[in-house]
Amino acid sequence: MAKGKKEDADDTYSAKLDMCLTDGIVKTGSGIVLGALVSTLFMRRRRWPIIAGMGMGIGLAYANCEFELNPKRKSAA
Repeated sequence: MAKGKKEDADDTYSAKLDMCLTDGIVKTGSGIVLGALVSTLFMRRRRWPIIAGMGMGIGLAYANCEFELNPKRKSAA
């Protein structure tokens, strides 16, 4: 019985990691696309909006993943 419970825990953890990876790819890509759009339309093709959008996407994905893997942690605010 204990072996089946361990496998279920491993499957749950790997599913959460897969979701975190997918979320990170989607949010980083979205940040890059939105940054490129802002850069093209408003900033005369500067590079920093693309980098800022990518950073925001990575940060949001990291925060979501951290909350998903450690749901009992309280926020500092």
